[in-house]
Amino acid sequence: MKTVFALLAVALLLSGCSSAAAHRKSVQEDKSDRLTVGKVQREIRVGMPSSQVIEALGSPNIISTDENRLEVWVYDKIATDVSYSNSEGGVWLLIVGVGGNSGASSTSQRTLTIVVKFDVDKKVRDFAYHSSSF
Repeated sequence: MKTVFALLAVALLLSGCSSAAAHRKSVQEDKSDRLTVGKVQREIRVGMPSSQVIEALGSPNIISTDENRLEVWVYDKIATDVSYSNSEGGVWLLIVGVGGNSGASSTSQRTLTIVVKFDVDKKVRDFAYHSSSF
């Protein structure tokens, strides 16, 4: 009988324990259409028309021209992920109560800059990207 109570007590103490990373993963939205380096590498090609670039990457943040007055598109994305997890657990047996409280937080940032250069026919002549996370 004591073994059953001991197992129940351990199970109750451990329930609700979760790291901030596990909690963040469980609450994050689906990011399958998120702009990533992999998406750029997979979908952008020299010679493709600007309409296909918009289909693949969406609208650019900045549109400018270079020294030859040819169009240059810049995609500049910054994301901050913050998650906080708080867990409380305890076992209350008749008179004696045992409880615990723990928490964890996690913050990370990502940047992605993509530069797409077009020729006179509005086709990709060059592209570059830079990604960082910290």
